[in-house]
Amino acid sequence: MKKRKLKTSAIKKLILVIIILIIAISSMIKTAKYHKTNEYKLKKVGYNKDEISIIVKEPKENIDYILNNNYNEIIDDIINEKYYLNKNLQEYIEYKNNHQEEELSDVIAIINTHADKEEYKETNATDIEKKELMLVNKYNHLDENYKPENITKISPIYAYDENYAPKEVLEQYKKMFNDAQEQGIELIISSSYRSYEEQKETYEYYEQIKGENVKNYASLPGYSEHQTGLAFDILKIGVLTDDFEKTDEFKWLVNNSYKYGFILRYPKDKEKITKFDYESWHYRYVGTDAAKTIHDENITLEEYYAYYIEK
Repeated sequence: MKKRKLKTSAIKKLILVIIILIIAISSMIKTAKYHKTNEYKLKKVGYNKDEISIIVKEPKENIDYILNNNYNEIIDDIINEKYYLNKNLQEYIEYKNNHQEEELSDVIAIINTHADKEEYKETNATDIEKKELMLVNKYNHLDENYKPENITKISPIYAYDENYAPKEVLEQYKKMFNDAQEQGIELIISSSYRSYEEQKETYEYYEQIKGENVKNYASLPGYSEHQTGLAFDILKIGVLTDDFEKTDEFKWLVNNSYKYGFILRYPKDKEKITKFDYESWHYRYVGTDAAKTIHDENITLEEYYAYYIEK
């Protein structure tokens, strides 16, 4: 009986040892697996729990990039920016490192809109299939033969001299014009559609006047929104461009033009993005949906295109 008890006790001890070994091996395997996780690797680099919870949601190439570099305290701030695009993470970080004075929101906007590239050098053909949302600027150009469809002459009721615009865009402008007039606001189009050749003449004219500063004031031919037929220079009757900002007409347009599908194309404090000086008179038709978003979020067409279309 005693031998049987000793044998049973030995078996129990053996089972206990086996269980302990299984637990130990399981723990070792679990630890080894954890050490291979991005969470562990990020922790070793120096990121805390909150930062890691944000970073691990990124694509693999972004996580690999982060792991291959030293701890960066602004990674989570970059990712949390409203217009953040994960495809641009590396560019955001590198640009911020070289431009410490820039706000993160500006870094995001500059990279998203390719405004860090050399003007008129690193360019693409404009995607005209985007219709009223096509982007034409110093990085996106039109063919010299491009001409908008359904172009029609604008009545002298609405414009100075001989001006032309696509019929559907003109109809929207007429609605805006009539509603503004009912409120005592006098609008007039000073310039609308320009052909490639006309833009060339315009650029050369302002080059003589502005010299090197022409690049902030006028576009090279092929890079002008006026060739799309979607851009209108709008003034108060009898008022020049430099004085337009002081008028009730300007204030009315800022508060109402988006309702008809138009936006202030080159707003103040957005020169880093648009690459043009502020122009209180330059409006661009983008359609009512896009115009409302651009107005409500206080962004430019470049920013809208990058975040809502190009991404």
